Amino acid sequence: MAEEVILLDFWPSPFGMRAKIALREKGVHFDLREEELLSNKSPLLLQMNPVHKKIPVLIHNGKPVCESHIIVQYIDETWGPESPLLPSEPHERARARFWADYVDKKIFPAGRAAWRSTGEAQEAAKKEYIEGLKMLEGELGDTPYFGGERFGFLDVSLIPFYSWFYAVETLTGCSFEEECPKLVGWAKRCMQRESVARSLPDQHKVYDFSRRSGRRFRRK
Repeated sequence: MAEEVILLDFWPSPFGMRAKIALREKGVHFDLREEELLSNKSPLLLQMNPVHKKIPVLIHNGKPVCESHIIVQYIDETWGPESPLLPSEPHERARARFWADYVDKKIFPAGRAAWRSTGEAQEAAKKEYIEGLKMLEGELGDTPYFGGERFGFLDVSLIPFYSWFYAVETLTGCSFEEECPKLVGWAKRCMQRESVARSLPDQHKVYDFSRRSGRRFRRK
């Protein structure tokens, strides 16, 4: 019997992008279903993720897997063992997980605050965002990918945020090419991979979304 793989997603979400990249890296065929998170969540989403009611949700043969990093690890363990995303060595694996957690706790909140806010709050968020990216740039060093020569777990975790760079730059007046040239070089390298190029939306489309959404949040 053929496997059924469904991914519930919302197109500008970097967390959903992670799942798409991982699935495509492994060559897994999946049914992508877009959610309307800002207006009406589907009954399937509410059924499959009743705790948080958020995307992404991977549904494998009727069984849900939630939270993006957990989904990526599930994909890594389930498909394509010959091309692992996580390192086999325990310390390197723990290191990749640590920095992936750093992305969620440092990079995502600062970036979100930068495009949602104005004035001094925006400046503070922009500074924090750039500092976080520079920290990751130091972790990257001079290697092609965060795992060395192989595209892996931390690359999957961080690269979706590249689709938001133009929006943050335009709304805050910074230049990531100037601030973090190695990281931008890494991002462009990742974009040469089919799995990444197919999974990240156009940056101008993301900017339009962030501008509309930012106005809505700033009115609150």
